[in-house]
Parts: sequence; structure tokens; C-alpha cells
Amino acid sequence: MYPLAKLALFRLDAERTHELVLGGLALAGRSVLARRWLRGAYALPDPRLRVDAFGLAFPNPLGLAAGLDKDGVAVAALGALGFGSVEVGSVTALAQAGNPAPRLFRLVEDEALVNRMGFNNAGAAALAARLARYAAAEPWAPGPRPVVGVNVGKSRVVELEDAPDDYRAALGAVWQVADYLVVNVSSPNTPGLRSLQEREPLARVLEVTAGLRATLGAKPVLLKLSPDLDDAQLADAVATAHAHGVAGLVATNTTLLRDGLRSPHAVEAGGLSGRPLAARALAVLERLRELSDLPLVSVGGVHDGATAVARLQAGADLLQVYTGFVYRGPGLVREVLAAVLAAMERRGVERPADLKGTADA
Repeated sequence: MYPLAKLALFRLDAERTHELVLGGLALAGRSVLARRWLRGAYALPDPRLRVDAFGLAFPNPLGLAAGLDKDGVAVAALGALGFGSVEVGSVTALAQAGNPAPRLFRLVEDEALVNRMGFNNAGAAALAARLARYAAAEPWAPGPRPVVGVNVGKSRVVELEDAPDDYRAALGAVWQVADYLVVNVSSPNTPGLRSLQEREPLARVLEVTAGLRATLGAKPVLLKLSPDLDDAQLADAVATAHAHGVAGLVATNTTLLRDGLRSPHAVEAGGLSGRPLAARALAVLERLRELSDLPLVSVGGVHDGATAVARLQAGADLLQVYTGFVYRGPGLVREVLAAVLAAMERRGVERPADLKGTADA
């Protein structure tokens, strides 16, 4: 069905399509029958796919990346599609409209997107209330509840020197309703945000998370990094993450690079995601695995079963998709999980984690 729907959807403005699809998923999430149909059509439940990472049990290694469902309106339906985790956000302490439209562009020739959304969201308090209602209603059945992460960014109007307090407010608001949290200091679409990946500013932001763990209770906090960092910058970020109790790393965010693109929309400002990011995302993953034994979430250019398996073999513990989901549709979930199971069977291993270091010839 998706190829036919895609023909119609891709005739519309990219952001309008996003709103329509998200609204449809939100509506489907309210219906047990709709969720049952989605699960039967797209999910691939199998206990062998379970992944244990940073103290959480994931039904499978494939998650939806932050950015698609910023305000957590469609988590139930996304879980029914078979994702083992759904990361909502990026959310900010203050509600904000984001950057002016147009701000989302399809690069169809490159199977990519460029976005300069600018963390448009209703604010951390609104997201916390919605996720609390989801948890109370238990709308996940049939099937397992997905692990729910919350990705947190900086409010645009807040000065960089005040970023730690802004992150404290946002993280504190969603702390109790998230299974894990992600500190996003790597989006290219908020002015100056990426400077927070430098050692001293990053340390000040991550000190906030240590304080919240002490006051609000233990919670896994991950750090999301840019693909545009060089080896020395990655090493600094990893060392800082280790020093402040970060539970895992998410690699990577979108890129500002535009190498080898064919689409006329390649000239648009913003972060590039999708197939062109795959090689760099893999290289960053491999470098981070050399630097750290923390759990790694690989995102960026995962567009089929083969790329997903390659990331697990290169050291990823978990995977995320976004742009691949836009271009390939919900069938990508089953395709990826089937490929992971097939790779496990070829290697004679019992868990996705056992694929590490088993690269195919």
C-alpha cells in the first residue's frame, strides 16, 4: 500500500505531508482495532530480537528517531508498527514555533531530507502531560509497549551561557515520564547549539543531568552527537560523557555537508539526513566504538536491512530510522528486523548484540 500512498503524499509540501501522516497515526493510536491491524501488517515480534541496554529491555533493536513525533502524539501507533523504541522530541523547556516555513525539503534523487525545523514543539510540560496520559491508559496492547525516549534541546530564546538552566528545566519536566532521555546539543538548526559539544560547555550541560539523577532518581541519559565532529572533537565529547555518567551515545544527528548530491534542493540550508549520511554515520559509529564501551545508538542513513545489519556488526547496540521510514514506509520495520534475524541465524548467535565484530565478507 505504501508505494501508492507515497505517490500522492509526495505531491504535497513535505511538512504538510508530515502533519497529515502524523495526524493519521495519532488517530490510529486511539483504536485497539487499528493498532492490532498495524501490528499484524508490519511488526515482527520475536523474543530473540530483545536488546538490553542502559538498564532497559527493548523488544527489538530498531527505534524511531527523534524529529518525526516531536510532541508525542502518535507513540501508540508507532509502537504498533513494530518499533522497539520511539524517541519523541526534540522538546524544549519553552514552547516555540521553530523556523519560518518552508523548512522541510525532500531530496528525492538522493533519498534524503533537508530540514531546518528549529525544534518546533509545544514545550516540555505539554509533552510530559501527554506521555503521562499514555502511561496511565496503557494504549499499547496488543503487543509489547515500546521503550519511550525523550530528546531534549535548548530553547531558541535562551542565551548559550544560560543553556544549563534551560536544559535543567526541560529535562526535569519530562524526567519521570521518559524511559530514557537524550541531550541534544548537535542540531544545526538552533544558532550556536553545536558549540555546546565543546568540552567545557558540554561539561556544564551534563553536570545538570548528574544533579537531576541525584534529586529525581536514576534515569539513563544519552548524548546525541553531530556527524560533522572530527576525531579529536569526538574524543573530547566521549571523555566528557564518561566523566559525567552518560549512559549511552546517539550517533548521529544531521549533517551540514552536501557532498555528491543530485537534487536541486541540496542548496537549502539545514541538516541533511538519509542515504547520503550513511557512510559518515558508519564511520562515526566505528570511531565511537574504538573510544568507548558505552551503548551506542546508530542513526543516519539506515535505509534497508543490509545497512541495519552492518551497523550492528560495526558495534551499534540499537538502531534508529527516520528518513528511511519516510521513503520506504512502515514496511521498513519488518524488513530490518527480518534481516537482523537472518544475520543471527547465519552466524548461529542468539541475540543482536552477538553480531558485533562479525562483518560479512
